[in-house]
Amino acid sequence: MATLAPPKRTVSADEAREVAEAAREQEWAAPSFVRDLFLGKLRMDLIHPYPEQDADEVARAKPFLDKLERFLREDVDSDRIDREGEIPETVIDGLRQLGAFGIKIPREYGGLGLSQLSYMKAIELVSSVDGSLTALLSAHQSIGVPQPLKMFGNEAQKKKYFPRLAKGAISAFALTEHGVGSDPAAMETTAILDDDVWVLNGEKLWCTNGTKAELLVVMARTPSKMVSGKEKKQITAFIVETDWPGVEIVHRCHFMGLKALYNGVIRFTNVRVPKENVLWGEGKGLKLALITLNTGRLTLPISSVAAGKRCLEISRRWAAERVQWGRPIGQHDAIAQKIGTMAANTLAMEAVAELCGAMAERGGYDIRLEAAIAKLYNSEAGWRIIDDTVQIRGGRGYETADSLRARGEAPIPVERIMRDFRINLIFEGSSEIMHLFIAREAVDKHLQVAGDVVLPGKTVRERLAGLGRSAAFYGWWYPSRWLGWSLWPRYAEFGRLAKHVRFVERSCRRLARSVFHSMIRFGPKLELRQSVLFRLVDVAAELFAMAATCSRAQGLYKQDRAAGARAVKLADLFCRQARRRVRSKFNGLRRNEDVPTYKFAQEILAGEAVWRFAYMWPVRSSPGHCSMQTHCRLASNVVHPFKLKPRVVRQQLQVPRKQGEIGQLS
Repeated sequence: MATLAPPKRTVSADEAREVAEAAREQEWAAPSFVRDLFLGKLRMDLIHPYPEQDADEVARAKPFLDKLERFLREDVDSDRIDREGEIPETVIDGLRQLGAFGIKIPREYGGLGLSQLSYMKAIELVSSVDGSLTALLSAHQSIGVPQPLKMFGNEAQKKKYFPRLAKGAISAFALTEHGVGSDPAAMETTAILDDDVWVLNGEKLWCTNGTKAELLVVMARTPSKMVSGKEKKQITAFIVETDWPGVEIVHRCHFMGLKALYNGVIRFTNVRVPKENVLWGEGKGLKLALITLNTGRLTLPISSVAAGKRCLEISRRWAAERVQWGRPIGQHDAIAQKIGTMAANTLAMEAVAELCGAMAERGGYDIRLEAAIAKLYNSEAGWRIIDDTVQIRGGRGYETADSLRARGEAPIPVERIMRDFRINLIFEGSSEIMHLFIAREAVDKHLQVAGDVVLPGKTVRERLAGLGRSAAFYGWWYPSRWLGWSLWPRYAEFGRLAKHVRFVERSCRRLARSVFHSMIRFGPKLELRQSVLFRLVDVAAELFAMAATCSRAQGLYKQDRAAGARAVKLADLFCRQARRRVRSKFNGLRRNEDVPTYKFAQEILAGEAVWRFAYMWPVRSSPGHCSMQTHCRLASNVVHPFKLKPRVVRQQLQVPRKQGEIGQLS
């Protein structure tokens, strides 16, 4: 049997970067609206007129969507699911009978064969009722076996697994490990080839659907290969059946929200996986995952739209009927401002989500940036809408639906919506990782042109060649980012929204200049200035949302002047608010407190500022490890806290002084 070197417990930044870069899609074979935004070019022709769903597809999907809506309304008790932490088998079986586990699986394999937009419509319906059901269906179809099998599977694999999946065999995606979140280079699950069988060993954490799944996509480290005299790490994707010997569900995880989430820890002990169960090819697993997520991430943006619409309706009703100080609270400016902003953001979220879905459905676009921004933007905006809804409902927003029902009030589950939604800022790439992913792709053109000049480890010959390329490219590119007609009558076809489209055009050129200036200012250290990168990404996200919203509203106006006029007014409101946010982000590139904030954070991590928090109960990593004696000693100094020296507090709390020792606390 082949052997593999023991996995490393720590991975250097260079190793992690190398693995991530190897998994990237290196080429831009198709146009990308957001990529061009970062380069200072507004390509409205890519998104306007706003793409509409094919009429024949709408007709095909309607019977399924109608039955799904009726089933959700009549047969799903979300409060019971939340209370018991289980989705009743009758509900899962009902979804199977509807074909809800095979929405995008081709009809020749037993699926419904519906499009990406129809799938998103179904997810929007489900999300408006129950978050745990959304997780069950989307983890199965967006990142579970069906999507990568459809994109990368061979015909034999499709014939073997698609019919099972279409009938309702639940699937899951297994990537995360105890030490592997956004950094797959640290992966410790391994697969060794033994004749014609791969032997799989390792443990996966937070595998959604894992405790219910029949089939898994498992990422594992396979033996490295030598490429040009250099070791190249390999990560491979396997289709694994959970009833095979050696597959064990170790633990079902429980969370703040999504109480019926079938998420768990799965252990693989000498699991024998046939060679034919490798997806796409050896060493292509991480790239498979990233490409799959380009469309897989679109579930979260549309589920955020569903949450936004539901919360807006809850807030509208409550603000109209709740009377305080002689009039409905919705007529008080403080609440009216929230509701108006919620409506504007919900329109923008829908425009972004459905635009990305249409791009994925049509093909001919590279949507890696669009999908990432949709996930980032909509999850963040959706969270703000839910937070405002809790505030508008007040104590009733904080109270559980069961408690409201027990005392005779309408069981409106705002509290549950908030708990269930919070994970969307973490699922499928946290907001921080999405910012970094988008930022890396945003500077790709600049790295292609000037990478040999600014990146470390380059030879003199490479740097000289890079200087030549840079002079040739930036000699025309940079001056052109200052030039352009962004005044009337350009974009006059957008009517009252034309001024906002012109603002997007001006701002995308400013964004391109700002990216370039940041690269010059910080050089290779720009990747460490994440607050700067985040502001640049946030500007691009706002500009994308503005462009999508203007295109969507104008399309609605052409379809129906009366109804469309309201959409145009709402789009105008959204763009006015977005322009203020864009200006703020641009100003923050130069006027900020990034450096002192970072420095003070490092002092806190090193224990230098721990005296300020000496009143608090000491935090320990293991249960029962907190010392009552230590707590009492600290409490005795509460009367005169500033008499307690920082060094003494560090000793009593056992906090390391040096930043390098911080791992001792984990």
